[in-house]
Amino acid sequence: MPMDGLTVGFAARELNEILRDGRIDKITQPERDTIVLVIRAGGTNHRLLLCASPNNARCHLTMSSFSNPLEPPAMCMLMRKQITGARILEIRQVEGDRIVYVDLDAVNELGDHVLRRLVLEIMGRHSNLLLLDENGRILEATRHVNPEMSRVRQIQPGMTYLPPPAQEKLNPETLTEEELYQRLSAAPDARLSRALADAITGLSRGAAEELACRVLQPGETQPSDLKDACRRIADFLKRLPSMADPRVLVNENGEAEDVFPMIYLSRPTENQRPYKTLSEALEVYFGSRDARERLSQKSAAMVRMLKSQLERCQRKLAMQQEELASAERMEEYRRMGEAINANLYQLKKGMTEAELPDWNDPEGGTLTVPLDIRLTPSQNAQRYFKKYQKARSAREVAAQQRDKTLEETDYLEGMLLDVDKCIGESELEEIRQELVRTGYMKKNTNRRQQRQLPGSKPYRYLSADGIEILVGKNAAQNDRITLGAKPDETWLHAKDMPGSHVIICREGEIPLTTMKQAALLAAWYSKGQRSSLVPVDYTLRRYVKKPSGAAPGKVIYTHQKTAYMTPEEEEIKGIRLLEA
Repeated sequence: MPMDGLTVGFAARELNEILRDGRIDKITQPERDTIVLVIRAGGTNHRLLLCASPNNARCHLTMSSFSNPLEPPAMCMLMRKQITGARILEIRQVEGDRIVYVDLDAVNELGDHVLRRLVLEIMGRHSNLLLLDENGRILEATRHVNPEMSRVRQIQPGMTYLPPPAQEKLNPETLTEEELYQRLSAAPDARLSRALADAITGLSRGAAEELACRVLQPGETQPSDLKDACRRIADFLKRLPSMADPRVLVNENGEAEDVFPMIYLSRPTENQRPYKTLSEALEVYFGSRDARERLSQKSAAMVRMLKSQLERCQRKLAMQQEELASAERMEEYRRMGEAINANLYQLKKGMTEAELPDWNDPEGGTLTVPLDIRLTPSQNAQRYFKKYQKARSAREVAAQQRDKTLEETDYLEGMLLDVDKCIGESELEEIRQELVRTGYMKKNTNRRQQRQLPGSKPYRYLSADGIEILVGKNAAQNDRITLGAKPDETWLHAKDMPGSHVIICREGEIPLTTMKQAALLAAWYSKGQRSSLVPVDYTLRRYVKKPSGAAPGKVIYTHQKTAYMTPEEEEIKGIRLLEA
């Protein structure tokens, strides 16, 4: 766990050193569980991020920019009233646990100096961020807890703040060798790392393994001399404040897997990248991870809706195919009616069936025609002609409906594909607006949920020949890059399937390597991503037209040629990405 008690302690000390005596100039709340404070300290503006997300709760300085609601949430407005202009007295960890206090010297409406306290509780799904008054009463919290949610601890404005229940563990900041020895000797057969995690407040399994690694011999799980191990661990914990050396643990692909406040000897040191401050390391680890999770949460309802609509279309399509199949008998009905009319003189009312010559059979065969005993031969013939007309009309209607359903299915699959390509909220918002336009979603009128979003941008790649390639992430971007391209630039798209528009930003002849890479991108960012020999059409932009009134991303084109590509993820990663 990245933000365990050990890491929180380092973060609190770093923030206190940088921000102490600083003044809060601005407060924003980009998410329901996230507050950003702009603090002027040491002649520099700093942005303090306090996040109580269930999966990514943390506190650190940030350089990231966040989109904010058009109207600030209630907690943000209250905090602006209560602590704008306040001075930071101290930022500290509480007894080695995953709780941080930010004590503030604020000025109330009467001009008196009063204490205000921000409390960040980093407790997984129970994480919370609270604002307290000078008497310890809760002014507001990002997450309210009523008696139905918890009988042990409620969190509501006006209530006195009570810390989370104590776990009866040792405080790593004050524990002594004797206290630790007494705890560990009570479980002599336990692995040292497990015993440490159970005995010391805020210590994650990873941090406990690191402490054990520093006192055990290779291959040992328990110390041969427990008292000496306890002495070394207690001494190590006392020296922690001077050992700050932030690291991000990366995997073989260079992706951040964990973050450490110092070098961890229990993990491969060659995979630990150093950073100047713990805030920088935490931002590297949490930044993209938190953004991806929030984007996934915000798109979840949209994805469910699109999949539900796709299932509806598939059910409709099955019914329409069944109607078309049943309509195939219409020619049989016509032949039966004609056979009856041609042989009226042989038939009588009351017959159940008749074996009649089939004039439509070139070999002169016969046709067995069932008859209704209640009808005359002429009426039986008319009955079959009516069935023929009905089946013919049904086939035409079913065919039209099937075409509409196939078109809708193609549209919904394209929207799902666009959602999957989203890497930012701007792209997601463009898709939402398109779904509102087509009636699949309702317009959001809540200004506290609507956001001030920057314009979205397409993927920008650079080919091996140094030529820029643009790839649209959604229908709106497809329109922008296609309609904005020069007439003799090359346009590509996966044939007969939802996918991205791709533009090679060079007029005239295109090198073969660039053409291949652009075609691979068109295949990869399409429904055929995991398929082989995906057909990709390419032509000059001048031959691509957008019909009047066509939906975003819909075009027609001519003079195209087709290449067949099998996209592989490694090949796509090998194309240089300039901007995502």
